[in-house]
Amino acid sequence: MRSYKDHIILSGSSVKQALIRLNELGQDAILFVADKNDVLIGSLTDGDIRRGLIRGITVNSLVDEVIQEDPKYVRKGGRNIEKIIEYREGHFRILPVIDQSDKIVNIINFRSMRSYLPVDAVIMAGGKGSRLRPLTEKTPKPLLKVGDKPIMEHNLDRLTLYGIDDFWVSVKYLGNQIEDYFGNGDIKNVHISYVWEDEPLGTIGAVSKIKDFRHDYVLLTNSDVLTNLDYEHFFLDFIKQEADLSVVTIPYKVDIPYAVLETNNGHVLNLREKPTYTYYSNGGIYLIKRSALKYLPEEGFFNATDFMEKLITEKKKVISYPLSGYWLDVGKHEDYNKAQQDIKQIKF
Repeated sequence: MRSYKDHIILSGSSVKQALIRLNELGQDAILFVADKNDVLIGSLTDGDIRRGLIRGITVNSLVDEVIQEDPKYVRKGGRNIEKIIEYREGHFRILPVIDQSDKIVNIINFRSMRSYLPVDAVIMAGGKGSRLRPLTEKTPKPLLKVGDKPIMEHNLDRLTLYGIDDFWVSVKYLGNQIEDYFGNGDIKNVHISYVWEDEPLGTIGAVSKIKDFRHDYVLLTNSDVLTNLDYEHFFLDFIKQEADLSVVTIPYKVDIPYAVLETNNGHVLNLREKPTYTYYSNGGIYLIKRSALKYLPEEGFFNATDFMEKLITEKKKVISYPLSGYWLDVGKHEDYNKAQQDIKQIKF
């Protein structure tokens, strides 16, 4: 994976140096000119240099003479997902991401990314995976391979596909292996921090330990879920409905092979011949307003279902997002074996 820093060139560099860099970038040929602190100054393409040469500059001239001084960019932590979509649909391929000090902190490349969601992601990866023993006796479940890479890497790569680049990973059982494998995230152009659980904290309790989220929205996911969920659509639905929490739900249809009677005090009120009922189960993926996290207890064991019940009690808006795509909880041996086959066929 190309580092976002490959697109940054220092102010004061020569046009010749820029041409060499642009040639190395190939079809991603655009540079962003920055000062020594990586503060964005302008952008530079082959076309800018060509027009400069026509004006009379030479390959020894400075890039500062030919840059576009008002480049499009995305502000880190911004909420305007509609602007991201507008850029994408307007065929802007590569955009710099800048922080509040105008420092370049990442690059959006719509050739390899689908979106840039203003979300922190928390991956729960501290469980023992007891039902998958003996596979998990020496390897944590998140690092068990499905196809050519670990389950958790499928999750992380799917999230980065939608531009999420701030990750928090909750670890406990064999957590050192997970930390050693993913490191600080540099290799994937993301930032990964680790939250160590001294004691089991449930499926959301560890989130209370995180005090420095970088966005107003938090996505929480189990590390052992394999899915092709469209995270942008999930986020847009969350925003549209002005929810405090949205949970991905998995539809299950139950066909009743007999007529079902609806009764009251022995009186038949209605009759349904061989009905089909649809129920929705928890998919283990949640979007949460950061402000709603104040309802988490400061410490102790707490499940995501406890959190949902708490928000409902507090009259907060908790919604369901029925998933129409692929989803599999890799929790048992038969699920793990199914995942090995599905990964060959399902489009992720």
